[in-house]
Amino acid sequence: MNWKVEKGTEADAGTIAGFQIDMALESEGTILDRDKILNGVRAGLSDPAKGTYYIVRAEGGEIAGSLLVTKEWSDWNNCWYWWIQSVFIKPAYRRQGAFTYLYGTVRAFAKQEGSTCLRLYVDRSNRQAQDCYKKQGMDECHYLMYEETL
Repeated sequence: MNWKVEKGTEADAGTIAGFQIDMALESEGTILDRDKILNGVRAGLSDPAKGTYYIVRAEGGEIAGSLLVTKEWSDWNNCWYWWIQSVFIKPAYRRQGAFTYLYGTVRAFAKQEGSTCLRLYVDRSNRQAQDCYKKQGMDECHYLMYEETL
């Protein structure tokens, strides 16, 4: 299948929000508030400082999946690390190369901009996603993640 990757636009907000609702339910059993996630996606799309959404389209033009890239400055390496977030590929397009193409394109963009690291986090129980990321060449890193909900 021939894939096409492009930056998400306001016209894609509803689709991306729907992907996030489906992803949260599928991967964590979490139900997201549609209005809240739609407003969050729109805020991200309207402000490049918040990140960049990338979508992958199938041959017929249908959006097969998306992800969000945010950036973290590394003073240790004097470069940006790219964080991949909010990954979702529609079930009908899984195992057909959609994510591989999307990830490869984002990797190339990151390299072009001088990034030396792509990172993401994944729910510990989501083995399917972990296997997918390993197939892309990603390794589990030595950092643990901590958070405090405010």
